[in-house]
Formats: sequence, structure tokens, C-alpha cells
Amino acid sequence: MANKIDVKDLLEAGVHFGHMTRKWDPNMAPYIYMERNGIHIINLYKTAAKIEEANEALKKIAASGRKVLFVATKKQAKDIVAEKAAACNMPYITERWPGGMLTNFVTIRKAVKKMASIDRMKKDGTFLTLSKKERLQVDRLRAKLEKNLGSIADMSRLPAALFVVDVKAEHIAIKEAQKLNIPVFAMVDTNSDPRPIDFVIPANDDASKSIDKILSLVSAALVEGLSDRKDEKDELPAKDAAATEVEANTTTIETATTEAVESTTEVEESSTEASTTEAEA
Repeated sequence: MANKIDVKDLLEAGVHFGHMTRKWDPNMAPYIYMERNGIHIINLYKTAAKIEEANEALKKIAASGRKVLFVATKKQAKDIVAEKAAACNMPYITERWPGGMLTNFVTIRKAVKKMASIDRMKKDGTFLTLSKKERLQVDRLRAKLEKNLGSIADMSRLPAALFVVDVKAEHIAIKEAQKLNIPVFAMVDTNSDPRPIDFVIPANDDASKSIDKILSLVSAALVEGLSDRKDEKDELPAKDAAATEVEANTTTIETATTEAVESTTEVEESSTEASTTEAEA
């Protein structure tokens, strides 16, 4: 693992604080340790185990070269998610979830391409041929697209997984992922239903410190997966060179063997001819 998961660190980050007991979801009962002052306390040993399980799966996804889409539109998670996702070169949504982002991905890609075409217009000078009013409209459209879709501009195909902060707030994203059988990783608080989630991380999804701690561990696993992929790519040319060298050596040995066999045959033939000549004499 890239980072050893320490329960003490999770405790200091406030990951164990759940919601008020009257707001709880009974399906979260296996992850709740106790109740204190009307608030549920999450079992951090289970949280640590679930983070390790999720990190292993995320590491494999990153090592295979596929993308994980981070989704967090709540105020306290936006900046943290944007920073952590960008650090491991993954796409993210921190503004309003665009309806059909996954189920109608082709249309979303068209909007991203529109953004790229506006950039090309500005580079080749076509933009300057427009009237002042048209330029203003195009600039507004570009700013709107950048705000909503700028972070997924490099995502040319559907993501291999979703990482969600706050299951209740991002229920539309989760439903879309379920329709397309895309696995969902999520920070799930005591007021949420963990059943639709493939990889549940029971944690406080309201405190920025808690969100930062979980995402630091997750992004570290993704970075580790990406570095493994890079190492594999670097090893390939070396393996190819070694294979070529072995092949060349084998060919040389085969050639030498063939030549030795041929010379032996020639010697045998000349011996036979000499014997025949002596017999005739």
C-alpha cells in the first residue's frame, strides 16, 4: 500500500462522527460502533478495512490505464476533490451533475468538442471575424462549458468507476452508474443507504478534514497504480531487447550447428570417395 492506514489518524480527522441517531439509515448498522450524545459513532476499524479493500481495486483500475470519475458537488468537498483528482490525473465533477453524463455520454462529448472548437477559433483568428455581440455570446458559452465540463475534457470514454462523496447528494450519478454497471466507490455516512454502493467506505462525509483524509489515501493508491503502469511500460522495451538478443544468439548457434553438420557430411563424403577409389585400384 502507498499509505499505511492508521486508525488514530482517522480518529484525529473526525472520520468517526456520524449523523444524529434520529436521522440514521438502519442499513448502516453493521458499520456503527456506538451512540454518544445522540450521535452515531462509526467503527473506524471497519472503515480502515474498507479503505484498504477500495484502494486495492482502485489501484488495479489505475494500473490498467482506465479512469475513475470523482463526484462531489457539496460545498465543503468541491475544492478538496478538485485538488486530489487533479493530483492523480483523474476527471472530476464538482459543479452540478450534468443529467445524462454517463447514460447520454455521446451528447456530453459533443459539448466538450464544442469547447475545443471555440479554442481553435481563437487560435486561427476566426473568432476575431465575428461581431462584438457574437464574440460575447461565444465567450459566455465557453465559460459555462469550462465551469461544468472543463474537468472532464480529457475523458474520451466512460469511466471505469465512480468515486462519490455523499451518496444522498449524488443519487442521480449513482443511478446512472448502476444502469451502465459501472462500479461505485463512496464515502457513506450513517444517514445514507449503502446498498447501491459496490465499495462502501463508512465515514463522515460532512467535515472537510474527514473528506481530505479519505481522499488523500484514495488518491495515493491511484498514484501508486499509475506508477506501476509506467514501470511496466518502461520494462517492455528492455524485455523486447532481451528477447531480440536471445533470438539472435539462437540463430547464431543454429547457423554454427548447421555449418558443423555440413562440414562433417563433406568429410564423410570425401572418406567414402577415397575408400571407393582404393577398392577399384
